Amino acid sequence: MMGTTHALAGAFLGAAIAVVAPEFAVIAVLAAVAGSVAPDLDIYRGHRRTLHYPVYGWVAAAPAVALAVLAPSAWTVGAATFLAAAAGHAAMDAFGGGLELRPWEAGSDRAVYSHYHDRWLAPRRAIPYDGSPRDLGLAGALAVLPATTLPDPVPAFVLAGLAVSATYVALRKRLATLWSTIARTLPEPVAPYVPERFYD
Repeated sequence: MMGTTHALAGAFLGAAIAVVAPEFAVIAVLAAVAGSVAPDLDIYRGHRRTLHYPVYGWVAAAPAVALAVLAPSAWTVGAATFLAAAAGHAAMDAFGGGLELRPWEAGSDRAVYSHYHDRWLAPRRAIPYDGSPRDLGLAGALAVLPATTLPDPVPAFVLAGLAVSATYVALRKRLATLWSTIARTLPEPVAPYVPERFYD
């Protein structure tokens, strides 16, 4: 799924927490958005494996959430929200497309790596690929709660995220060709740092 979809999932989680515990609204939103995008820091090295934990992520998040419920504070709520959002990111990727440059071709059997199972989980393709119209639809649905319940400047950021998402969706298939072309023209010392799928 798109990075913006993940970010909006974090905003949705933060907004949901803010509804029931408004005193933690700021930390919940910030931590949820940070946690929802953090796993993709591995995008250029071991993407969807190095920082993605579809099982162990929940093992870490569950006690943190319990602690936040029993002893709510900015620190416990922030940690719990960050970990839950990061675990949710990996779970979302399992329901998306495969890890390939052109995932609409459905040629990859790798969605996200499960360290618990010691293998790649197959893509379920509920969202066929990042940048698909269905991905944009999910982003739009996730945007409603934070855009309508959180104060400024959150709604503006949410709308900006949707605008970026819509642009990406419109250009997604052309971008795959562009990325492949650029990857093939990069100087040799740079090549090891380019994801292998960009050469497809």
